[in-house]
Amino acid sequence: MKHICVVGTGYVGLVSGTGLADFGNNVVCVDIDTQKIEMLKKGIIPIYEPGLKEVVDRNVKAGRLRFSTKIDKAILESDVVFSAVGTPPGEGGEADLRAVWAVATTFSKNLNGYKVFVNKSTVPVGTGRKVYNLIRELSGPDTEFDVVSNPEFLREGSAVLDFLHPDRVVIGSSNPRATEIMKDVYRSLYLRKTPYVETNIESAELIKYASNAFLATKITFINEIANLCDKVGADVHVVAEAMGQDGRISPKFLHPGPGYGGSCFPKDTMALVEIFKDAGIRTKVVEAVVEANEHQKRLVVDRLKELIPDLKGKVFAVLGLSFKPNTDDTRFSPSKVVIPLLQKEGARVQCFDPVAVQDFKRDFPDLDYRKDAYDACKGADGVILMTEWNEFRGLDLGKIKKLLNTPVFLDTRNVYDPVAMRTLGFIYGSVGRAGIK
Repeated sequence: MKHICVVGTGYVGLVSGTGLADFGNNVVCVDIDTQKIEMLKKGIIPIYEPGLKEVVDRNVKAGRLRFSTKIDKAILESDVVFSAVGTPPGEGGEADLRAVWAVATTFSKNLNGYKVFVNKSTVPVGTGRKVYNLIRELSGPDTEFDVVSNPEFLREGSAVLDFLHPDRVVIGSSNPRATEIMKDVYRSLYLRKTPYVETNIESAELIKYASNAFLATKITFINEIANLCDKVGADVHVVAEAMGQDGRISPKFLHPGPGYGGSCFPKDTMALVEIFKDAGIRTKVVEAVVEANEHQKRLVVDRLKELIPDLKGKVFAVLGLSFKPNTDDTRFSPSKVVIPLLQKEGARVQCFDPVAVQDFKRDFPDLDYRKDAYDACKGADGVILMTEWNEFRGLDLGKIKKLLNTPVFLDTRNVYDPVAMRTLGFIYGSVGRAGIK
């Protein structure tokens, strides 16, 4: 059992700290946000993540997990310190590392013995070495510590499962001593024969960016194929299924839609473009992915105008505000692009999301938020399904049709069958299935 301090109780920090406690470690999660820590102490989880509260409660009850604002004390009492603070995109798309430097500075002031500093946050290649140099400069030549890169691969909506049952654990280190400590931190996974990738810091940092950029590329590619399917009369679902049956490709992330969003793919692809630039290389592929993804979001309104050419004065029900189901995260959500475009066209929006309304209100406080999907459709001139929440998969379509002024239904997630929808009398649009009659 290791004594661990996790700095940052955001999405990555809270899930990681809870998971590390579930592995049998003694974990304290610390944050400068007093309100958030008080919520956690009361058993209130500040983010929506299925299954997280149950694991938090279990480990708090067992005495393995606690929460605090006393960062210095937590570091002094720990063997391993995880930095899980935010690294949001800066003005040029580069990662903002001010919080990382702050954690490293605090770490350097509390070295009362050998400790391992672990970068859990997604940081540009070379950050680990800079963190090491900063700590060495601030703490002096005689202190004992190591810096490790241990990137996270958590999918919002299934993060608890991903942490407790990962595909692999990546450990980037220049010292075997630190590597062995990290393997002990993840000892329960080692016993389950989870693959370990032991490498240097730079490789570990790049693995995270390369993985996310590749997945973003798959999504963007199938979206562009879907756009082509609409023009030539092909069915993107048949195309994607056949592609996925090729073992070299796999079916994962071949699902067309309105573009990717969230906290990882947009931020990491933009940051990777900047990392390439810093290395004196231009990445034509990742640059194109970023551009094409933003274009895909804007195409939603173009598709709607194929169903209703003049949007001025019309009212539309937008179902889904989070970037994907099972999360309240609206960062870079396609709905944040689509709704302003609708308003620019002179349309009005009535919207609903099962859990993401409060998060969305931070950027759009004055929207007409409704109590459920049916309330959002009441008196609307069309429906735009933006997020494939389970409750949107089983809508009472007959009721929806009666509530609408005109039976227009734009399904950006291809949840419903085109033939069945047209049989019910809907003017139906989807992504990559215009040829299905």
